[in-house]
Amino acid sequence: MTAKESELLSSDTAPDSASDMAGGTNPTLWLLAVRDQRDRASFLLLFEQFAPRLKAMLMRGGLRDGSAEDVVQDVMLAVWHKAAQFDPHRAEASAWIYRIARNRHIDLIRRKPPPEPDALIEPEGSEPDAAQILALGQEAALLRRALDAMSPDQARVLEQAYFEDLPHSRISEMTGLPLGTIKSRIRLGLDRLRRDLNALRQP
Repeated sequence: MTAKESELLSSDTAPDSASDMAGGTNPTLWLLAVRDQRDRASFLLLFEQFAPRLKAMLMRGGLRDGSAEDVVQDVMLAVWHKAAQFDPHRAEASAWIYRIARNRHIDLIRRKPPPEPDALIEPEGSEPDAAQILALGQEAALLRRALDAMSPDQARVLEQAYFEDLPHSRISEMTGLPLGTIKSRIRLGLDRLRRDLNALRQP
């Protein structure tokens, strides 16, 4: 392992869970909903929460803006695919997701196929309570309103990429649009979701 890889593995970039809870978010609850129910609204909430932070981490690690965004999309696809491996008693959602991101970054440095997420050994977490479940339902309702406000084409490309597990190249073939256009639509769609959600949360 190179010195750069060691630095990536040892860096503490995940957000503090207490501050997440104070802000009214609960990524662990969202990830449980993805794991147990394949809940799309919860997955998009995870994307909103972690995509900007992952991008900042990867750019600090030396990736250019476009490359960092591509890795973030790959990481979040891995979160969707590998959610069944998540155990809240062994890791919080933030630790689990950031571990996947660091593995993807190291893999990019090594130029090898993506590895499976490592088994995590973390302090035991706590089970969600009724108040947290209610908060998740409220967030999911806001997200549904934001999705409904999007154009059908924009919403469809997000569904194809993140819920139907289609690679960007396949979406390009199906729609006849250039690959760069597909990636741009996905980024713009996610940016709009974040803006609309923030607006809907305002009192």
